[in-house]
Amino acid sequence: MTSILPGKTPPFMLVHVDVSQRTPMTTRDVLDHHNETFGNLDLEGCLEDYDDDSVIISHMGAFHGLDEIQGLFEGFFDELDHPDAHFTVHESIVEDSIGYTTWDAESPENVYEFGTDTFVIEDDVIRYQTFGTAVTAKE
Repeated sequence: MTSILPGKTPPFMLVHVDVSQRTPMTTRDVLDHHNETFGNLDLEGCLEDYDDDSVIISHMGAFHGLDEIQGLFEGFFDELDHPDAHFTVHESIVEDSIGYTTWDAESPENVYEFGTDTFVIEDDVIRYQTFGTAVTAKE
């Protein structure tokens, strides 16, 4: 270890990392990470798959960028953060840069009989996502 101050050892080591040698994630890697973090209600981990240019489109409108996507997920995660709730992915298909999942969920408030998401994944990021659900409110 080399110090820039004679006679002093730095408390850290500078390491050069060549990010051009980083192995890019596949569409499957990103989709699997998303499904895992979403299913675990891991908001921070889930948001790692998006950036400020990401867009989610649903029957509730379009959500642009991390702040709006975070707000969308917070509402759903709050609803599913209950011991009797569940979220289950049934199918996860990848073709080139497109990912597709089907799922169901249930919370104390709603039954999501069928959910579907389609993802466009570019440069390790979910660039575009659509989702739709068949949901019934519990009485």
